[in-house]
This record gives sequence, C-alpha cells and structure tokens, in this order.
Amino acid sequence: MGYETFVSAGSRLREKYRGQFPVTERLVYLNHAAVSPICRPAAEAMKHLADDALMYGSLHYDQWLDAYEGLRVATASMIGANRSEIAVVKNTSEGIATIAMGIDWKPGDKLVVFREEFPANYFPWLRLEQQKGVKLEWLSFLDPIEKIDEAAKGARLLAISFVQYLSGYRADLAAIGEICRRRGVFFFVDAIQGLGAFPLDVETMQIDALAADGHKWLTGPEGCGVLYVRRSRQDEVEPVEFGWTNIAGYADYACRDLALRPDAGRYECGTLNTIGIYGLRAALNLLNEAGVAEIGPAVQELADLVASGAESKGYELMVPRTGSTGAGIVSLRREGVDCRAVVRDLKDAGFIVAPRQGWIRVAPHFYVEPDEVRAFVEALP
Repeated sequence: MGYETFVSAGSRLREKYRGQFPVTERLVYLNHAAVSPICRPAAEAMKHLADDALMYGSLHYDQWLDAYEGLRVATASMIGANRSEIAVVKNTSEGIATIAMGIDWKPGDKLVVFREEFPANYFPWLRLEQQKGVKLEWLSFLDPIEKIDEAAKGARLLAISFVQYLSGYRADLAAIGEICRRRGVFFFVDAIQGLGAFPLDVETMQIDALAADGHKWLTGPEGCGVLYVRRSRQDEVEPVEFGWTNIAGYADYACRDLALRPDAGRYECGTLNTIGIYGLRAALNLLNEAGVAEIGPAVQELADLVASGAESKGYELMVPRTGSTGAGIVSLRREGVDCRAVVRDLKDAGFIVAPRQGWIRVAPHFYVEPDEVRAFVEALP
C-alpha cells in the first residue's frame, strides 16, 4: 500500500475507542513495543481498587477474587483457551522461566531456539544448556519453514516469539505449531509483542504454552502478566516457585496436603498483584470488545504507513514487510543519522519512539491516527 494512497481500515475503531487513550491529548505515542500508555478503563479500575482498599481494607476481598477469575476468563477468550489453562504471573520472564525450569530435562535433550530473541526468551534456554546439558539448536527467525521443520526433528521443545522485538517480524505460528505437533515437540511462544494487536488462537496454532506481560500491546500495567499452559501438558511442567497457593487446598490454611491445584493456578505462588490484575482485566476486556481481529489490520496498516513513509525519505527497514509477516513494529535507520539523537529530538517534538541497537523502533497501536503517523514521518530528519 503506497504512502500517499493509504486508507485506514481502523477508522471505525479509532472513532469508538480513541477517547479511551488520553495520551493522545499530549503525545503521538509510537512506542507500544516498549511500554504502552494504559487505557482509561485500566486506570479507572486500578484507581477504584486503590480507593476501596484505602477506605475498606480487604472488606471486599470477594471482588478481588472475581477480578482474578475475570482476568483468566478474558485471557482465555482472547487466545481461544480455557480459563483453567491460564495462570497470573508477574511478567513474561516469570512465565518463560516457569516452563524452562519446570520441565524435567535430561542431558542431550534438544531445544530449538532463535538467535534474535529478546533476552527473556534467550537466557533461560542458554542457562539450561549450561546447567542441564541440553543441546540448543540456534536458528534465525528469517530461516525458511523447511529449515525449522528439519531442526525440530528429535527436539523436545521449540521456543519462538510471536513478533520479534526488534525487527517486528511476525512468525507463522500455525505452520510452526503444525511442525511441533507432528514431531511431538513442546511449542512455547513468547507472545508479548503481538498479543492484543494480532489474533492468536492456541488451538489453531497448536501452542502448548505462552507468556505475555500486560504493559505493551495489551495496554495494561507493568508487573502483571499471563501464562497459558495447555491442560494436557500441565503435568509435564512442575511449579518451581512454590508457596501456599500452588496447592489444591490453599483456601484451607490448615491444609498440609501437597496435591497441586488441578489447573494452571498451580503456577501461581502466593499473593497476586491485585491492583495490576484489576487494570489488566479492564484492558483485556476493552480489547476483546474492540476485537483483536479488527485491531490487527488497523495496526498493520499504521505500521505499513510508517514503513512506506520512512522509505520515501531514504530510510532502510530492518526487514521487508509483507501482509503475513508484518506486525506493529517497524525498525528503520539512515546512514549518517544518529538514532539516539533523532529519538531525543522527536521526543521534544511530542513523538515517542525508541532507539534500539542502532535503529529507530516505531510501534503504533490501533488508536493512533494516520495523520499522526504522517506527521512523525515529516519530522524524521
């Protein structure tokens, strides 16, 4: 789609939901791949809980439990899972660590991993190689699907990001999931850079586990995330962080039975981040109402507009964009342009983007106006 002929598919969504993102009154926020502004419902939900706890302490604790369940249900609805397969975690890293440390690895077990991953989906597997003697087969996210298929032969786990944090490359999770199911490989997905922006269905994509934090494309707060573990796989993943709420009888403080909870709640260790859960539940409810299937094309078109506009000014893209591999992240650079200085200057002008490893990383969400993206492109030196 050309820069001049761009027509937004997200106009209906923006008309209805832009007011839920008051950041638009002050900034052109194009940094959702780092930390998103929280949406209005999330802020109001957290304020409600803060005021309620201020005035009543834990008198309304039953509402807290409703919020926990509401977050599990909202997450399950977004990814096509069952609420019994959702655990609340602190962040993506804790979710990844739960899988990496919870499986009973044997020396020589083969894991297929990807070199360009964010550290959270890199270091846990590297540590397993050092501590457990597993064998890592490193691939690139740009490798053809045939090479991934061949690498998965004899593997025990494959871990990949839904969307690569720097390039914005969106993996073909359905194709990789088919490979993993056919070859009997545990399929793990770091979903943080795509969940909430692009549709994801754990059944269609045959995903065994995924993790994501709420503070990026889910437009929720930091420090509150979700972990999905397929019910049929839960007995393979032992909880390694263990406290009073991992057990089935946790509501009975006199219980001394170590039997685990019969669902993904077995991965929840102790008191949860209640105020974060209030916020993230509200954010997911908003996105589910808007419909991720509609949000995806709007995000894609805004990112395409960034890409085509930057290229028209002589910038290069880290990877080419296609309809199937493009996502909400665009990383660009131009010879002789200092990306950190550009990001600082753009910030002064009200455009929020991020410098990443010599690139300017731009990440618009669906509520950003196309004219704001055009203004950003005009502001590029």
